[in-house]
Amino acid sequence: MTPDEAREMISAALLTVAPDAELGDVAPDADLREELDLDSIDFQAYAAELGRRSGREVTEEDQRRLTTLAAGMTFLTR
Repeated sequence: MTPDEAREMISAALLTVAPDAELGDVAPDADLREELDLDSIDFQAYAAELGRRSGREVTEEDQRRLTTLAAGMTFLTR
């Protein structure tokens, strides 16, 4: 998966839990929970949706690392 494809997948997954999010304004290293005002349930839903879309298992350890766009892109492109 390319970085652009990863970013698109992350954006699509985030929009399922935060449909009004302005993702173009979010810096790659900004904490998604703070920038998009995601509570823990929203963040878990995002991680589950990212796992569903990518076909990868997202463990609790992975969830702790998926807090930024950059980290999500690294997760998906490795």
